[in-house]
Amino acid sequence: MEQEPKQDIEKKEAEQDQEQVQASEATTEQKPVDLPKRTDKKKRNYYRISIYILIALILVGGLGFIFKKQIGLFLFDTIAAGDIKETLDRSYKTIGTEPVETEQGTNTDPFSVLLLGVDARGDERGLSDSIIYSVVRPKDNKILLISIPRDSYVDLIGMDEIGMNALKTKINAAHSYGGPKMSVATVENLLQTKINYYASVRFNGLKDFVDALGGVKLPITEVIENKNPVHMKLRIEPNKPIYNGEDALNYVRYREDSDMNRTMRQRIFLNAVMDEMLTLKNITKIPEFIDIAGANFTTNMSSDFIVSLAKEFFMKDSLPPISNYMMQGKGVRTDYWYYELIPEDVEYTKQLITNWMDPNTAVEQLIDPKVKQEE
Repeated sequence: MEQEPKQDIEKKEAEQDQEQVQASEATTEQKPVDLPKRTDKKKRNYYRISIYILIALILVGGLGFIFKKQIGLFLFDTIAAGDIKETLDRSYKTIGTEPVETEQGTNTDPFSVLLLGVDARGDERGLSDSIIYSVVRPKDNKILLISIPRDSYVDLIGMDEIGMNALKTKINAAHSYGGPKMSVATVENLLQTKINYYASVRFNGLKDFVDALGGVKLPITEVIENKNPVHMKLRIEPNKPIYNGEDALNYVRYREDSDMNRTMRQRIFLNAVMDEMLTLKNITKIPEFIDIAGANFTTNMSSDFIVSLAKEFFMKDSLPPISNYMMQGKGVRTDYWYYELIPEDVEYTKQLITNWMDPNTAVEQLIDPKVKQEE
């Protein structure tokens, strides 16, 4: 409501004062009435306006808390919509195996994504040092991450398509030979299951991305340092409240303990990034995130699908809990050192994927990989 001009308010007060004077003069039997001081009336008006402002602040603050998700989505659409689709469209790289998406972008059925962390420089494809088979269940707000050791000894699928002989070697070499298409085909062959999508991220892009987030929290309680002279030099100090992009990149790259621990650190890092990304304070940074990701990220998920999925998760009451599993095996040395997956564990992993990918599986019937890992 528009406020009255100050002159009009003072004019009305003067007219009211004059009316009271006239009423006093007309009533001779009454004692003269002392006029209220104008300062008292202004003070009452001040208190009344202050109360209204306080009520408005309480209402706005309460609504802001109740509808914080809707406000977040409004900011997402208002601030990021102009740039996000264009950048994601540039990151779209088909491999010819994509499912047909609905016009709405996504539905609530489970789907799978092969996550590839690639250590590449320039135009080279590079090795996929991080390979994670993920199952996303939007309806249930749940995610399953299955880590495949990068040194797993497997048949590479698609060598004939690039004019080379069949080859059995470390699974991370699939990406260097045939990019994400060969990585997807090789993992599908290993686990005998279909992969709906892939998402590939260059490790070099993690540094700028984490810095844009304002850093991440990592559970580092002792010094992490490469001491082997053939490895790149790195050192991370323990017990920092927040770790910057360079430290985070070194955290996922460190390799002087075991492939098992390295994969565990990558999962911890993913959880830390998700915690930071889904905070309301980072909604306004989405265009910056997208610009950084655009140069270091490729996927065969459409921009509409990604945006719809992001909104789906943002509107949930909590972050999607992540269930983790690491495929088991043993080290074997031939001409090189390899990781030989245990056949029984490969079969268990297939069952785990089938269970999570079935849209008819109730939440309480989802297999918990923790039970297997604790046996």
